[in-house]
Amino acid sequence: MSTRQNLAARIGVWSAHHRKTAIIGWLLFVVLAAALGGASGMVEMTASENGAGDSAKAERILDEAGIDHPAGELVMVSSRTDGGWRTAAGELTEAVRGTGEVGGIEPPLPSKDGKDALISFEMKGDSTTAADRVQPVLDAVRETGETHQDVRIYQFGEASSGKWLGDLLADDFRRAEFTAVPLALGILLVAFGAVVAALLPVGLALTACMAAFGLLSLASHQLHLFQTTYSVMFLMGLAVGVDYCLFYLRRERDERAAGRDAETALRIAAATSGRAVLVSGVTVMVAMAGMFLSGLMLFKGFALATILVVFIAMLGSVTVLPALLAWLGDRIDAGRVPFLNRRRKKTAHESGGSGGSGGGAHESGRLAGALLRPVLARPKLFAVASAAVLVALAVPALGMKTESLGMEKQFGSEASLTVAYRHITETFPGGPAPALVVVKADDIGADGVRKALGRIAGESATAGESGESRESGESGESRARVTVHEERNVAEIEVPLAGNGSDGRSKAALAELRDERLPAAFAGTGAQVHVTGDLAGSVDFTAQLKRGIVPVFVFITAVTFLLMLFCFRSYVIAVTAIVLNLLSVVAAYGVMVAVFQHGWGAELLGTEKVGAIESWMPLFVLVVLFGLSMDYHVFVVSRIREARDRGLDTSSAIREGIRRTAGAVTGAAAIMVAVFAVFGTLSMQDMQQMGVGLAVAVLLDATLVRMVLLPSVMALLGERNWRTPRGLRWLPELEHGDGDGAGDGGAGAGAGPQAPGPRHAAPVTTR
Repeated sequence: MSTRQNLAARIGVWSAHHRKTAIIGWLLFVVLAAALGGASGMVEMTASENGAGDSAKAERILDEAGIDHPAGELVMVSSRTDGGWRTAAGELTEAVRGTGEVGGIEPPLPSKDGKDALISFEMKGDSTTAADRVQPVLDAVRETGETHQDVRIYQFGEASSGKWLGDLLADDFRRAEFTAVPLALGILLVAFGAVVAALLPVGLALTACMAAFGLLSLASHQLHLFQTTYSVMFLMGLAVGVDYCLFYLRRERDERAAGRDAETALRIAAATSGRAVLVSGVTVMVAMAGMFLSGLMLFKGFALATILVVFIAMLGSVTVLPALLAWLGDRIDAGRVPFLNRRRKKTAHESGGSGGSGGGAHESGRLAGALLRPVLARPKLFAVASAAVLVALAVPALGMKTESLGMEKQFGSEASLTVAYRHITETFPGGPAPALVVVKADDIGADGVRKALGRIAGESATAGESGESRESGESGESRARVTVHEERNVAEIEVPLAGNGSDGRSKAALAELRDERLPAAFAGTGAQVHVTGDLAGSVDFTAQLKRGIVPVFVFITAVTFLLMLFCFRSYVIAVTAIVLNLLSVVAAYGVMVAVFQHGWGAELLGTEKVGAIESWMPLFVLVVLFGLSMDYHVFVVSRIREARDRGLDTSSAIREGIRRTAGAVTGAAAIMVAVFAVFGTLSMQDMQQMGVGLAVAVLLDATLVRMVLLPSVMALLGERNWRTPRGLRWLPELEHGDGDGAGDGGAGAGAGPQAPGPRHAAPVTTR
């Protein structure tokens, strides 16, 4: 394919010749997108939109009826003696009433032993904004605790937890930004040895994230988002944005080091690395689109966010980056760092995209060559050994348990919110997280419906307790409460659940309520009966994920297969790509289960055992890793195919392809691992799981898989790698190169003159 036919090359040349238009246009786009998004604000999804199954139906009934539950708050006052809480509880009640922000204050409910009391009340006004108005209440509770040192006070509720969570997410996001960006800069400084060259990819990645944030906020008015979606977008945007710029910039500098003039070097970089960025970006976006098939709005938001930020990062890399490189010229090397910038002039024969112009790239190539010698000498041994390592890492995944992690698991056992939740649930079971039964009937006042409501409310104080406990009415148990909205023909029953709200006892109580008690009570009434609540929502969400992961998996594996088949005209290469990607994914699953579910090495990572994996994590990690793994795989295999097309035997082609790509793969992987690892240090358990899982997977994929397993498997397959079945010979033969026979695309890149004979089919993606 000539440069004239290469879209990336045409875009790069135009940008270089119209640098002012390209740069100003990019800045205007970023500012406009960020300003519009900031003015519109983000719209978060409702409980019914975020849910699935029976619980989502219950929430939908409430939404359609216009029933807004006030944000409830619980405050427990604990003393060392029976009734020792009374004075403090009385003052606390008056203090929170005096804020003017609360209503419906219930008298203190004593515990079974009389040493604790539970005070419940509701925030006035819209529940969705309660967290913004709860600070005076928090201050009143805190001041009462400071006045009465003889008691302990614990507060938990929708408003207080929402306030706490909002502050935590803001702090975490700032910490991630201020940690990940310097890490990426440090790695780029090592890679390039110059301050300006290191700043360029980070600056473009950050501006891409800013623009994506703005566009996502606008889009959220149509597709409502989950509160962590921005964090996921920043994670992907910084990692992918820096990597795309890194590949492009490395290639341009390498061509300049080879003695080519600035325009030729930029054109070659656009024709090779620019095209690789386009293909990689499209691949990642298509993989992310698989999340639309999950049936959950959470994943639709994740899909939209990641597709937006990858598209903008890709767009910036092939448009404004060439313009900046043309404008900077040799000033790209400004701010050279002593001992890091070991750039040397190379001949055109030596250049070939070996990984960059810094000395580190050549070290990577030499190290890769040394590693490949024993791998290619005994491919069967290394294929079995590396596969065994990945399978061993994956073994813990066989016992993976997933659930929507509650507050107590999300923030760690010592977090103030977790401590309050634990003490309240242990003393007053079912208090903070009862099941909510929603009943809708044509006539909610009909005798049959009324009797059924009374039966459920009167059967027990706490679902799942024994019959004796149900009838005892001992203090300390939260009681079932019925609320009838006659004008809307809707009724609600709050049914406390046995257990702590998420354990086996609670799940058994929920199952009994749904499968036995409710059908028996409402049989023949014609009423719609659904159950929601924290536990019910978690159970239904997890069930939908298990159903949704199948179509998502089929979609991304089909896309991977078709892309590999199109690029290489070989079903062997396509199947190999899928198998290697799956090994990386299941190995990451195993590490996540070992660390977060079983607690192996959790303390070393600053986290703790929670006994389960966040329910949305397996599907998200699967999709993201398939997209990112394709980046490395196409890059490496295309260089191997290029060498093979020049007449080298398969073993020599593998050696050259791996060696030529070692520097780029190492640098890109280091940045991704660093960025993902930062998220592994955040406060929320799901962010920790995501960060550790992605970091481990990328590390394994870029090292063990691409440097050992891939070359050993390809060496064992030999010529079978390149055979095109008769039925697939209609596929187009794609060439890659810059049109001048130089660099990545040139036939003689780093290998001397091209072997005689016609050019063979080759994939479009090289850097």
